[in-house]
Amino acid sequence: MSLDLINIRKIIHKHPELSGKEKKTAEYIIEILKRFSPDKIITNLGGYGLAAVFDSKLPGPAIAFRAELDALPINELNEFSYKSKNAGVSHKCGHDGHATILIGLAEKITQLGFKGKIILLFQPAEEIAEGAKLILEDDEFKLLTPDYIFALHNLPGYTEGSIILKKGVFSSTSIGMIINLQGETSHAGHPENGNNPVQAMTNIIDELILLSKKLIDSAMITIIYAKLGEIAFGTAPGKAEIMATLRSHGKDSMNIMQEKAIVLVQEIAHKYKLEHSIKWTEYFPEIINDDKCLAVIEKAAQRMNKKIIIREHPFSWTEDFSYFTQKIKGAYFGLGAGKDHPQLHNSNYDFPDEI
Repeated sequence: MSLDLINIRKIIHKHPELSGKEKKTAEYIIEILKRFSPDKIITNLGGYGLAAVFDSKLPGPAIAFRAELDALPINELNEFSYKSKNAGVSHKCGHDGHATILIGLAEKITQLGFKGKIILLFQPAEEIAEGAKLILEDDEFKLLTPDYIFALHNLPGYTEGSIILKKGVFSSTSIGMIINLQGETSHAGHPENGNNPVQAMTNIIDELILLSKKLIDSAMITIIYAKLGEIAFGTAPGKAEIMATLRSHGKDSMNIMQEKAIVLVQEIAHKYKLEHSIKWTEYFPEIINDDKCLAVIEKAAQRMNKKIIIREHPFSWTEDFSYFTQKIKGAYFGLGAGKDHPQLHNSNYDFPDEI
């Protein structure tokens, strides 16, 4: 009974679901996993997450391997037979491929002898930094008590099939910043009768971008959304909203960046006599690889004659696998998707079946 992994991947790709809504994706994967008679399948972990547990009944460690289930709110531009059927939703990060790799591992497990337990963990809501936290808080997962945990991510820009390793911090920490400014509306013909936050809004955007350039190299602030007033040509706006993502390679630089960003907003809001509020959301800690777990990955890659690429600096993107490595010894690695492959989150990206 050999699985057609490429076809499975394309079926998952064709029916993408957003974070927290991965019900049908999970159901499809469960039906495939049942073919390999795991000792236990745990459903509804942290939402629509699931875990397939293979128990050798022999003394040994419990090792978890994790993949993601969710897709992104991006419209699919590719034209092929398995194009997303859900308008505005598509697998542009390759989670369809990661989940399929884990399904393939289920088949391998039935062919190999091992000691201890192997846990195949399919996680929901990675893209919004909620899934890993919810799974760790789930009583069913707490009973599994994995000793080690591993995961991967496909990486365009690297040789197809290569293994990308980084000791210590693998990827950045990030957090979303939501800034609201409140002034006073007025007639567009008499803007002097109100308090339009437009100048404060543009100042804050400019200064936030400059702020990251003044800090250490790993600090980065990206403006991701801005809104001013309402669509009403007779009304001068009285409110504005700015959203930005702050990211860095460690907690200390992140704390400094957050403190400076808060002061910056306070000073500009005060200058323009505006009320303001700041909220924080979607916090991703940095992924920190355990040295011994990373060595296991490197040894496996060498045994398979894979090209190994050692990163000098952490990646600037984030991943909520970091919540697992805060609690469990583990490691995360990259899988090259091809040097000229479309980048992650691009509307023309598709997971390469070759890997």
